[in-house]
This record gives sequence, structure tokens and C-alpha cells, in this order.
Amino acid sequence: MVPSEETQLVPKEIESAAEEPRVLCIVQDTTNAKTVNERLTLNLPASTTVNKLYEDVAHKAGYVNGTFCLAWANTGDMAPLDQASEMSLVLSGFEAGKRNFMQLTDKEGEQPQVASVNSSGLDDSSQDRFIGPLPRDGTVGCSSDYSSPSYSYSSILNKSDTGYVGLVNQAMTCYLNSLLQTLFMTPEFRNALYNWEFEESEEDPVNSIPYQLQRLFVLLQTSKKRAIETTDVTRSFGWDSSEAWQQHDVQELCRVMFDALEQKWKQTEQADLINQLYQGKLKDYVRCLECGYESWRIDTYLDIPLVIRPFGASQAFGSVEEALQAFIQPETLDGPNQYFCERCKKKCDARKGLRFLHFPYLLTLQLKRFDFDYTTMHRIKLNDRMTFPEELDMSPFIDVEDEKSPQTESCTDSGAENEGSCHSDQMSNDFSTDDAVDEGICLDNTSSSERALKPKSSLTFELFSVMVHSGSAAGGHYYACIKSFSDSQWYSFNDQHVSKVSQLYITISILSNLLILCPNSSTNAYMLMYRLKDPSRNAKFLDVEDFPEHIKRLMQREKESEEQEKRQREIERNTCKIKLFCMHPVKMMMVENKLEVHKDKTLREATEMAYKLMDLDGVVPLDCCRLVKYDEFHEYLERSYEGEEDMPMGLLLGGVKSSYMFDLLLEIRRPDQVFQPYKPGEVMVKVHVVDLKSESIAAPVSVRAYLNQTITEFKQLIAQATGLCAETMRVILERCYNDLRLLYVPNKTLKAEGFFRSNKVFVESSDSADHQAVFTDSVLWKLLDRHGNTIRLFVSLPEQSPGSLANRTSCPKASADSEDSFDGAKGSRKSVEAILEESTEKLKNLSLQQQQQQHQQQSSSTSDSQKSSEHSDFELIESPAQEPDAASQPSQTENCTRAASDTENQFPSEERSDSDVNNDRSTSSVDSDILSSSHSSDTLCNADSGTLPLANGLDSHSITSSRRSKAHEGKKETWDTAEEDSGTDSEYDENGKSKADAQYLYFKTEPYSHEDGSGEGQKCLLVHLDKRITLAAFKQNLEPFVGVPSTQFKVFRVYANNQEFESVRLNETLSSFSDDNKITIRLGRALKKGEYRVKVYQLLVNDPEPCKFLLDTVFAKGMTVRQSKEELLPQLKDQCKLDLSTDRFRLRKKTWKNPGTVFLDYHVYEEDINISSNWEVFLEVLEEPERMKSMSQLAVLTRRWCPAQMKLEAFREVVLESSSVEELKEKLSELSGIPLENLEFAKGRGTFPCDISLLEIHQDLDWNPKVSTLNVWPLYICDDGAVIFYRDCTEELMELSEEERNELMKKESSRLLKTGHRVSYSPRKEKALKIYLDGGPTKDPGQD
Repeated sequence: MVPSEETQLVPKEIESAAEEPRVLCIVQDTTNAKTVNERLTLNLPASTTVNKLYEDVAHKAGYVNGTFCLAWANTGDMAPLDQASEMSLVLSGFEAGKRNFMQLTDKEGEQPQVASVNSSGLDDSSQDRFIGPLPRDGTVGCSSDYSSPSYSYSSILNKSDTGYVGLVNQAMTCYLNSLLQTLFMTPEFRNALYNWEFEESEEDPVNSIPYQLQRLFVLLQTSKKRAIETTDVTRSFGWDSSEAWQQHDVQELCRVMFDALEQKWKQTEQADLINQLYQGKLKDYVRCLECGYESWRIDTYLDIPLVIRPFGASQAFGSVEEALQAFIQPETLDGPNQYFCERCKKKCDARKGLRFLHFPYLLTLQLKRFDFDYTTMHRIKLNDRMTFPEELDMSPFIDVEDEKSPQTESCTDSGAENEGSCHSDQMSNDFSTDDAVDEGICLDNTSSSERALKPKSSLTFELFSVMVHSGSAAGGHYYACIKSFSDSQWYSFNDQHVSKVSQLYITISILSNLLILCPNSSTNAYMLMYRLKDPSRNAKFLDVEDFPEHIKRLMQREKESEEQEKRQREIERNTCKIKLFCMHPVKMMMVENKLEVHKDKTLREATEMAYKLMDLDGVVPLDCCRLVKYDEFHEYLERSYEGEEDMPMGLLLGGVKSSYMFDLLLEIRRPDQVFQPYKPGEVMVKVHVVDLKSESIAAPVSVRAYLNQTITEFKQLIAQATGLCAETMRVILERCYNDLRLLYVPNKTLKAEGFFRSNKVFVESSDSADHQAVFTDSVLWKLLDRHGNTIRLFVSLPEQSPGSLANRTSCPKASADSEDSFDGAKGSRKSVEAILEESTEKLKNLSLQQQQQQHQQQSSSTSDSQKSSEHSDFELIESPAQEPDAASQPSQTENCTRAASDTENQFPSEERSDSDVNNDRSTSSVDSDILSSSHSSDTLCNADSGTLPLANGLDSHSITSSRRSKAHEGKKETWDTAEEDSGTDSEYDENGKSKADAQYLYFKTEPYSHEDGSGEGQKCLLVHLDKRITLAAFKQNLEPFVGVPSTQFKVFRVYANNQEFESVRLNETLSSFSDDNKITIRLGRALKKGEYRVKVYQLLVNDPEPCKFLLDTVFAKGMTVRQSKEELLPQLKDQCKLDLSTDRFRLRKKTWKNPGTVFLDYHVYEEDINISSNWEVFLEVLEEPERMKSMSQLAVLTRRWCPAQMKLEAFREVVLESSSVEELKEKLSELSGIPLENLEFAKGRGTFPCDISLLEIHQDLDWNPKVSTLNVWPLYICDDGAVIFYRDCTEELMELSEEERNELMKKESSRLLKTGHRVSYSPRKEKALKIYLDGGPTKDPGQD
């Protein structure tokens, strides 16, 4: 986007700088605490010398050159660069195209001298030096990240040295900025806009385009900012934020904006302003070469489109004058293009052309650089050189004869269909002339007497604006070079950056061929604006003193608003914004907020602000609170601020920054406590005391230590805090998840052991023999290992879940206290349980019957529960071979563990989306029985003897059993398909247990209710379990609470936004789950091995909605299609009220909405038909016996098009024995009665039913393709279900009147929108540029 061609009026230094690599220097000023966080950015040509770098840094930093040093940052070498060096930056070690980090340091221990206004050491030329971004010539899209000599993050707030204000690029609004700046720099337009007065009572100012332009121009003239926003202007256009990302053509915008202004200015003094300034007239004529008769009409234009390269030509026009002459050069109509002459009453040779009658005061020339390449069929941009003069004499192009003749003034603006087309009123008249009238425009034959009729000075235009485009036809960047009529100085308006352009470079740009310097440049002039040189009409800009009163009032309002914004920015710039945390004593949770405090506020005042922000007034006294430095990520208290209560926050926090590497914590103490001082350098340790006898882990105690302390000293510190014996103390450091390290070397320091800012240790001090055991085999390790793998899950049971108290017994190990607490809980729920027993009796009997049937089918019965070990809370789940062949005893089963024994629990696995879940609630006959018989149930669970407050916040449960098997440590989780996952080569047995070793599991439940009262009637469990448990074991542990076998309910994991996915990989553990995950249990038969859940849709080919969902069912591997159809029959009858026989319907492949292969009865799933999870299939009811008997046959859906009646007949299926086109035609002829020689066919487009507008089908389809088989291009019909349209070619298309056509078009548009099909298949068009006069576009209801 850096200008680089002949028609962009920019300094030559910029143009040449863009051709060489650039070096990006980022300089950190380390000489002052206030500037240490600031960065100076310079983007210099690679040839810049080190000496010049010093000068630029001095100018930008405001220091006297020679009073500071520059050194490399982030390196050990701090030697400064030689200031006197004349070496280039590249030769001095700088890397082109990359960021080079430097530090500005003191020179010989003295601070740099701050430069006065005139002592920067730089002359005027150095201040104009280009310090900008890396060149991005031809970049698609717009950019606003541009740098200028004095640009920095805050410099946009300061007005440019040129005195002009830039416009901020919203995203891709550079084309708008260029036009607005051109209009602003046009005195006649600006003054007229100022003279218009807005009446607020008539219109909302937000939607008034003239008012927002007027306001923008006032800001451009009076604002002190470097750049201002254009969002208010675009909002008045009715644009939303998405329009900012649409790049449009600047000439198109000019026309649309002028049209909108004309509409807004109706019945005002400015009603004819656009026409007075920009409108010209020309004559469009055709003259007969035999009799001289001429037919003509008068057209108006706002701009003149000039062709860069004529169609079919390889050579472009070299100048604007050549293009203007070609614009008016007539063409001869001869041969087949002869003109019918009204006078001769026959076709004659004629001459057709344009003649300029009147030029506007402000002449706009558009160089048509965007064209269409018919070879590549793509839009292209023509980058050919075209020169243009500073002063353009238009007198050679005026038609003198027509100037003297009467002109028709009643011209109407007909709009523009093509780029650069002229406005016309479609008028024609007979204009009789004699043979002496010039036939066309020939500049060489123009007589001096005719020239004298129109003085040359009156048609001399001076160039004042060049709008430049840089990029390609796909997109690019616009900017404008504009001459000020106040001082005749040229300026470059590049979005928010305004800079001077030298007069010398303007002359070179206009007269020279700069493509020699930049042969591949895509930056060139696109629109030129000239003003007529007429001293009597040329206006000057209104000064502020001469503003109308309403503009003065507007200026005062904007000035006050700008001052208020400036004050607010100043406050923001001096405000420290930092995260604030507080453990709220009422909410009992860590609360986060943002503390915004002025840098001059003291710590005491900041504490009071934080106290109010956390809403602690009336909860705790203010003197019980203090602010401390806090690291939220590591939960580490870094330091406290004793004795610094009156210190400003700016100094305490290290200045005002956009973000801080630490946070603040509002610490609260009890009135009887004293705040503990926190010193920098200390580490925080959370100490958990472990009691092996009760197998409990206490809540953490915070201890602060130093990294250089030894383990012995650390144990003494812990002993003081906990009261334990240091001699028998074992200290275990948890460095990361499940990484437990015993600290046993007495003289080793904490730093050497891996301590960091925040640490967690477990300590145990007892005289037990466990001290003598190897740590990884000790009871302590097992307890900590279990603690590290225990997670808490919230399980929602079915709303009507049957249950039995007999299946819910307390653990044998429970103490008397726990029995009492359990009885109390039980008593509180007694009435619910009593209702539960009565309401679920029926379902329990059904469940028992199903279980008995399952046991009878098994060769040997296995126990559903496991024996509990005596004198231990560790519950061993043995392999099936080791389990005794004994009857299950639910009354003696500990609620914490259950054995997985049912071999039918092995079924395929899959993850299913919640969109599928909604259809699973009545999916099969088994599911329906379960759902219809289920009732409400409450859940009760045993309580252990004591609570166990864990580090992860699980304060409500106790750890009773689990240890990770060493053989299980190397387990590799499988993520293959469900079928492979359930194979016999799994390292787990059929119950989800490790084959290599016995698995110790931990499972603990307690009732749970929603705190917010939501889900009333929904039964929930709070489950604490070892996440290494398999899904199969998890489901079997839930059986007593759900009330049905694990094969009759499904487990859904709830994700964000309540999205649910079914978990069915029985062999996988719950290791992917984490604390507080939510689980939903739904009744319904779970899949077994080799089974797939299938969605069945009915195919209704002639219905408006041809795809209708019927039901969910289950197909099994190895099942034939006929067997699946037989299983479907009762489900179709019960759930869908379809009473069918197996011979009266077929199943076929479903791909999206398209019907595919017809499945034959003998096909076998997985052998002949590929099947997968969540498979979808079409069911099609047959009106006649099945005709598809072999895979070699082809079934296509045909539909007749009747052009004489403008209608499509219903679909009819045709079964072909081969892929022959001849056979298809014969079948269609036999079906319709159309003679074979008159029959034409075409393949339908899109998804089924291949809808197409009745107005388009006759022409748009590829009728009668020249092929002999169906399986070749362009048909490619290789599978069943293709749609074929056919017609009688002798049948004429119905002739429709305009009204009938419009009515049919409305009906077809409505029909196709409802079915989701496009009305037209033409490629996507570019979004048209529109300005809405009523404040915004109206939404089409049909698009919802």
C-alpha cells in the first residue's frame, strides 16, 4: 500500500524507499523509570547508516543527539553502537524484514539531555524523512497500521504537521476515506454543505447523511486530532459493522453518495447542488451516411469513463487526451449492423458516436482499470501507464455546432448499468442538418474560427485530486493525493496519515513513464478530479470566523466533546487496572474483579476502594482487610506492603501498564488475628496432614519457607505449624499430577528438591511399620495415589427411575456415627422412599423377569456383586475366573464397589451428538417398555464415619478404597472404532477389568440437590470415584440407583451449553473426566457388540418435504436386509402407525437428502453394505412389487416437464437393466408416449428433489447430452436415485405476459425459498454498494 507508480502523487523518497528492504528497529528507553515500558518503533531503509539511526532516535525520543547510547537488547553484549559509524544497518548486524530490539542507555552514567523545540539536531528535510512500515504493495484488503515520521501509539491523538486531519480506516473503508477527503478539499462543495442547516425536528441526526457529513467536515477543519472516525457517517448510510469489511469501488461510491445527497436535499437550497457542480451533458447520435438524417438524444453524466486499453487491442492509450478522443470517436454501422433510416425507409450505413455539449464545473475522469479477461474468465486490473496533465484543455472535445443549437433540457437520470456508463433520458429527436455538419469528431479538422467561438481559457481545467488504487482486481488499497487551493501544495491523504508531496515529484509523475522504475507496480491513478479555471466561480474555503451561526454552534459542541474525551483519556492513561481477588467470607468462594485506581492514589485509598468493590461493607471491618501482591496462577502470596500504606499505587505497581504479571488479593483476617508479613523471596507451601488410621487427609495449612532451607529445617517449620513430631515425619512433595516424591535427604535444599513459588506437600508422622516399607508399596503411597485419582461427578438420574432400598445398603466398615447419620438421612426421605416402593413395583418385576431370562441364556451364572474384604476398606474386584459361583447378595454389597459380570455388557462404542439424543427416548420396543413403566425414585447412600477435606475441594467424601495397579499404569487408551474397541484382543475382560491384574476401585455416592432449585423432581447423585474405573464398572455401580440392569440405560456426558454425547466405550476408563463434570443417565437399551444405532427416514418422492423421520432402531453386523425389515415391522406399526409387509417397502442408502442404492433383501450388513455408527437409511413404501432384483440394475427417478403448460409432472421410477442412454429413452418413451425421436432428457442439479424454477428449467438444464452411456460426463449416473427430467422437444413453451411472468416468478421464488433451494444457479455476485435513506436495510422475512 506504499505508493510507487507514476500516477500516485507521493514523494520520490517514498517511491524509491519501497524498492529496498527495510529494517524494523524497536528501541526501549531504559534511562528513566517512566519510559522503561515504552517502545520507540522505526522502520528504516536498509541503507540507513548507524549515524542516521542515532539522529532518528534522538528526534523521536526528544533527546539531544550525542547524549545517549544505543545497544543491542536481549544479548550479553551491551557494547553501544558506534555513533560516528557510516556503515549501513544491514552491515552493522541488523536483519532486514525482522524486528531488531535495541536499548537506549545512559552515556557515561549521565541522563540524556531533553531536546528543546528547536534543538533536536534535525533540519526540515530530516523531519520529512519517511519512517514507515515494510512495503506491502498489492496487498489484498485495506490496512490502517501505517507509520509516519512522528507516529507512535499515542501520536494519533495529535494533529499532523501539515495542519490536515486524517480519517481512520474502519477495516476496508479506504475507498470511502479517499472520496471524503476529496470532497472536503473541494471549496464549492464544502461551503455549500456548511450553508445547509439541519432541522433536528424533521429528522434523526443519526440517520441524516448531510448532517453527519457536515459534522465530519467541521471536525476535519477544526479538530486537533491526527485522525477521526467515520463510523457516524457510515451509520447514517444505514451500514452495519459488516459493511466495514466490504471493499467497494470509489467511483461507484461517488455515484451512490451523490444520489443519496440529492434525495436528502430535495426542496432545499442545495437540491440542485450536485448537478450544478458535477453534471455535464453529451449527445448520443446516429447519422445516416446516405441522406444525412440524424437521430439523437441528450444524456447527462457525472463522470467520464475512459478506457485504458480498447477491447481486443494489445496497446493501451498513452494519455488521458488519447482516451478522451477515443471516447468521442464515432463508429461506422455497416454490414449486418446497418441502421434503419427513418427517412430512407431502409437499412443504411450510419455513423454512431457521442458529442460533448457541456462540461461540468468539477470534471471527474474515471480510468477504467478493471476489465474482464475472456481467456482466463477472470477479472483483471490493467496497470498500463497513462499520463494526465496538471491542466487539461477540453476545448478540442466540445461540439461547437451543438453548442450553438437548441438543447433539450428535460433530461432524466437513467442510472448506470455498466461501469462508467452515462446518464440518459432515453429521448430521441429528428435533427435535420445539411452536409456541412461535421460527421463525428476530428480534432485535426477543427477550424480556428470554431475554436474562437469557445475561448480556450473557459475550458481549461486544473487537476486537484488523484485517487490512487494499489492492488489487484480482487482487492487493494485506496488513497488520495489532493492539491490544496489555499496554498497550491499537494498532500497525500492515506487514511489517518497526511503528508506533503513535493511539486517536483508531481511533474515527474504526470509527464514521465515511472514504470521504468517500477515495472511490476500495481499502484496507479484510478479517478481524477479537475476544476474549471474560472476566477469568477472559483471559491475559497470559509474561514472559522466566517462560519454560519449553526456551524459555529456545532463546532462548539464538538470542541467540548473533544475536550471531554481528552480529559477522559488522560484519566485512563493514569489509571492502573489490575485483577483483584478476594476470598469472600459470605459467598465462601474466590471472587474476581478489576480494580481501577489512579496512579496517585495511596495504598490506603486503594484498599478502601477494593473493600467497597468486593461489597464487604457491613460484613467485615475495613481495618481487617489489606491488599497483598498475589499470583493467581500459582495461588501464591508474593509479598505484603507493611509500612507502605501512604505509598502511591503507581510506584507500588511499577507504573501504569496495559497488563501486569501479578494480581492483588484483598486479604481478610478475624478481629482477634494479626496479619502475617509476606516477604519477597519466600515460597508458599500448602501442607496436608495425612492420618493413616482414619485414612483421611486434612485441609491444607499454609507455611512460608525459603528455597535455601534444608529438608531438616523445613520439617521443623512444619512441626511448629502442625504440632507433629519432626523425627518421625515423612514429607511427600507433589510436583505435578500423580508425581509424588518422598523428601528423605536431610541436608538437601528445597530448591534442589524442585520447590517453586507455590507447592503442595503431604506429611505423615506416626510410629507405624509403614515407615519401613518401600514408599511405592506403602499404605501412605496408596492413600495419596487414590486421593490424586479421585474425582467428583454430578449424575442426573432419569426423572422416573425405579429403585429398591434392598439394593442400597451401608458399607460394613461404617462406624456407629456413620450409621446414625445414615439413619437420619434415611428418615428424612422415608416418605419419598415409601412412595417409590409402591410406584416402582411393576417395573421391578419386569426387571427381575428380564434378568432371569438373561441368566437362563448364559451357560453359567455369575454374581452381580462382590464380597467385601474383612478389616479393610479396599475392595478387590477379581477376575471372573476367580469369583465364586455363588448367588449374589445385594444386602451385603458395599455401595462403594460393584463387580462387572454380565458378558452382554460388551457393546460397541461411539460418541453421539445431542441432536441424536432427542430421538433416543423411544427408540425400540424395549426402550418403550422401560420408559412407559418407569417411575420417580429417590436415592440414598451410606455416609462414612468422617469427612475428608481434600486439596481439590472434595470436602464431603472420604477415601475408602483404591490403588492404581502397577500393571495398569502403562495402559494405553484406545480411540479406534467401536467395533475394534470391543474386540477380543483388548487388555480388559468383558467386565472392563484388567486381565493382567486385579483392579482396586473406589466408588462412593451421596444424594445431591440443586442449590438454585432447578431440576425439581430430578434425582441427582454426587459420585466420588477413581477415574481409572472403566465405563462398564461405572455403569454397574449405578445399577442400584437407576433400578435397571446396565444394559438398559445409557450414559451421556454433558458439555458446555448442555450439549450431550453418549459414552459407550465400555473398555475405556473415565480418565478424560474431571471434577464436577455432569453425567445424565437415560433409560433405553444400550448397544451390544456389533450393533449400530440407525435412524430410519421415510422417502416421499412427491411430497413437498420428501424426507420424514420415522424412528430409531438397531441393526446388527451379519444381519440381512430382510431380517432388518422384519424387525422393523412391529416398530413401524407401534410407533409410526404403518402397517406394512416386508414385500411392500424397501430400504435404500441415504446421503444427506439424496436417495441412493436400493438394498436388496439378501444383502448382509458389513459384508455387502457398509454400516457405521449413527447410520441413516431411507424406507420407501412401494406401490407395486419390487422390481429391483439385481445389483446390475439401475433405478432412476424421472419427471416430465411440460413446457406448453409450464408444469412438472410427478416423479415416476424407471428401472434400467444397463447404463445405456438408448434404453433410458425407450423406457421414457414407453412411459410417456413421446416419440423416441422427439424425446429429450437432462439430469437434475443439486440435492433431491433437484428443484428448479419453472422459468429456468427450459433453458438452464443441459438437455439431450451427446452421450451413449449414463456413467460418463456430463451425467455421471452410476448409482440409484438420480433425477432425470425429460420433455417433448416439439412442444412449444407457453408465452407469458409480463404480469403472468411476474406472478409466476413470485410463486416460484416463494416455493424455492421454502424448500431451501436457490432460485438461480448463477455464481455468487459481489455485494452491491447501497446507501439507505431510511436508516438501514429492511430484512426480508423469507430469509429467516
